[in-house]
Amino acid sequence: MEAARRFESIVIIFNPNSTGDAPELAEQLKGRLAELLSYPVEIRLQPTEHAGHAVDLAREAASGGGRVLVVSVSGDGGYNEVVNGVMQSGNSDAVCAVMAAGNANDHRRTVGTKPLEEAIAEGRVRHIDLLRIDTGAGEESGGAYAHSYIGFGLTPVVAVDLEKGSKGSMKEMLTVVRTFSKFEPFEIKHEGGKRRKLDSLIFANIPEMAKYATLSEADEQPRDGKFEVILFPHMSKWRILLLAARAATKGLGDQPSVSRYEFTTLDPMPYQIDGEVKSVSANTAVRIRSVPRALATIG
Repeated sequence: MEAARRFESIVIIFNPNSTGDAPELAEQLKGRLAELLSYPVEIRLQPTEHAGHAVDLAREAASGGGRVLVVSVSGDGGYNEVVNGVMQSGNSDAVCAVMAAGNANDHRRTVGTKPLEEAIAEGRVRHIDLLRIDTGAGEESGGAYAHSYIGFGLTPVVAVDLEKGSKGSMKEMLTVVRTFSKFEPFEIKHEGGKRRKLDSLIFANIPEMAKYATLSEADEQPRDGKFEVILFPHMSKWRILLLAARAATKGLGDQPSVSRYEFTTLDPMPYQIDGEVKSVSANTAVRIRSVPRALATIG
């Protein structure tokens, strides 16, 4: 951890059409920071206008250089956009933070240490690892960063159906049950041509996911240059349910940790990255790697 940081500007990014209370929380944060900070600083509210806009806003905020703090008032998906925008800016002095205003808020719940406005006033910046996924030819082709996890198989399929349906614990549960009953396994190919049929493959930078599941016994502060690989080989659905119940109660226990993982898709498939669903084509090389201490953060 470095010396206390004084910021030259603070940009608070939020979705004005959020189904939650993001606009109100953003206004409250701005007011509290104006009261708490002991030095003059520009604090600007920046609403998004469409999906993906937070990437552009965060990149623009950080591209000017200097000690800028970019805060995402959102859930995991909105924060993912802000992190990617700041990483694209190339500004090594830029810092990211998130105020929870989403559904799961896995990253904030797991990594947060104190109320955000207090942490910003104290100015204690720390660096944590990111995950990076590259798809296709070349190390930098189709690359994106994840602050928490990247999931293939059951995870993104459920996420797609949740987005089509309604929020709320009972409705979410019914959607998960319906999707699970129709779910089919997927196949990937590892180096040397070995094929594996799987139900789920998750690369986790934090030990918790989807509000309830404990994936591993990893350190809650991801800064060891590795990530956990949680792999479910294809099995009967009742056995998957038992594993899910274990994750929601006792946790899955120790999982293998690596700094890099590679495979090739055999069919087009979706994947989930910090709550956002994307897709990758068939016969595509996929590379997941840890980027040690890449993200300067606060909170």
